Amino acid sequence: MTDTAVTRVFRGGPIFTADAAGTIASAVAVRDGQIVAVGGDRTVEPYLGAADEVVELDGRLLVPGFVDAHVHPVMGGLERIRCDLAEAATLRDYQRIIRDHVRRHPDEEWVLGGGWSMDAFPGGRPARDLLDAVVGDRPALLPNRDHHSSWVSTAALRKAGVDRLTPDPPDGRIERDADGEPTGLLHEGAAELVRAVAPPDTQEDFDAALIEGQRYLHAHGVTAWQDAWVEVLAAGPGVHEAYLRAERDGRLTATVSAAMWWERGCAPEGVAEQVARLVAAGRTGPAYRAGTVKVMQDGVVETFTASMLEPYLDRCGHPTGDRGIGFLDAELLSAVTTALDAAGLQVHFHAIGDRAVRDVLDAVEAAGRANGTGGLRHHVAHLQVVHPDDLPRFHRLGVTATIQALWAAHEPQMDELTLPFLGEPRATWQYPFGDLHRSGAPLAMGSDWPVSTPDPMAAIHVAVNRIDGAAPAGTPPLGPEQALPLAVALRAYTAGSAAVAGFPDTGSIVVGRTADLTLLDRDPFTLPVGEIATTGVERTYARGVEVHRAG
Repeated sequence: MTDTAVTRVFRGGPIFTADAAGTIASAVAVRDGQIVAVGGDRTVEPYLGAADEVVELDGRLLVPGFVDAHVHPVMGGLERIRCDLAEAATLRDYQRIIRDHVRRHPDEEWVLGGGWSMDAFPGGRPARDLLDAVVGDRPALLPNRDHHSSWVSTAALRKAGVDRLTPDPPDGRIERDADGEPTGLLHEGAAELVRAVAPPDTQEDFDAALIEGQRYLHAHGVTAWQDAWVEVLAAGPGVHEAYLRAERDGRLTATVSAAMWWERGCAPEGVAEQVARLVAAGRTGPAYRAGTVKVMQDGVVETFTASMLEPYLDRCGHPTGDRGIGFLDAELLSAVTTALDAAGLQVHFHAIGDRAVRDVLDAVEAAGRANGTGGLRHHVAHLQVVHPDDLPRFHRLGVTATIQALWAAHEPQMDELTLPFLGEPRATWQYPFGDLHRSGAPLAMGSDWPVSTPDPMAAIHVAVNRIDGAAPAGTPPLGPEQALPLAVALRAYTAGSAAVAGFPDTGSIVVGRTADLTLLDRDPFTLPVGEIATTGVERTYARGVEVHRAG
């Protein structure tokens, strides 16, 4: 008997169904990978006799499998199988991990991996000499957690021919010292100067990374996701092919939607051609589909590359004249969005600064005027700084707010590298989840892993408390008026994300839906709100198959 043919009964509640009515059940029956009964003990009684397994919930909460609306599983998997810095937090720890990696892999020409945090370095800016001290004359390329900046060694800069005479690319910046020499920190597109000379990833690398990323997400209760960066137009090995191969071989146990990458260097006269190529590359498969396009509109606040309506401040609180980087000018962004919308492709925008958010909403509005309302669920991820005037536009335009709730808290990167350079009132406009919810905006949630942990309960804790679950005692909330109720946050990470990712058969526990289920090790509704983050995942089921069991 295959696992999909197993009949399981879960009983002894509680069960958060995430259905439209907000139903709380106490028993569920699953057969052949599908939910066949939802209710109480009497509802599932006909299935008990033939049940292969009866799971007594004993007060633990059963929820729909979490759906991550913005994640990079293959990127995260690559870091986990290389020089992985994600679990460390200090320069000393980073150097120890890198030194150990170099010693274990003496034959590797390059040191690749990543996952460092900006707050481990003064001003958030590591220097190449700190990396040279542990890699020697080996080239190293290590993106940070948000992948908007890369720490590189002197040997890597030399191999790429990057020196004081190298100009900044249009979509990036080379950090330089007082003499104009590169410091070893490359922002946004500047990292491509070094990546172009690093060893290319093989298809075997991508395949292994996908399976490791999938395993790690399942361990956190995630059963479906939208991969927020899949290049389908580039030749050679890649993430897209890894998904196709895994689906074909039966190794893709999750349900996945690909956000196909928009090449932002595309000139206005090339928009129609690129849209046509993306339409041709789109697909619908049993586990993997591609009908979304990722448009990245700006960078991040910490490196002053997020696109802002007003200039960043300097350390003394004075305007600098720097408003960040908008990767597509407003006119081109509207043309691209209108063309994608007309072609029936959903658009998944990256927008962090208030200028980027406004430009994106303007572009969606322009597409609606040109094409009418086609029912596409365009969505905007991150939404760090949103001008209050733009909050009601999400509901009016039908744009989903895909939030990364874990970031909405006081921590060193926020307090040292963000707040001083935003100033008032912009600092109070950050991550306005509560206002978006109250204005009727559709909400979805995602982790952006490997930028931050893929643990949904860690993010939900912050959404409810506006304080990180690991924060020191006495840490104040960041904008407590923007907190979400626990039920709203849970629904956003399940039904809300399933809706925007285009998964009609998952995201809620409803008869006829796919049996994507996550059994938590406790019921967070019974905990003090300050303890929500202590909730763990005990079991995960994807399409009725057990894909994770704790321990």
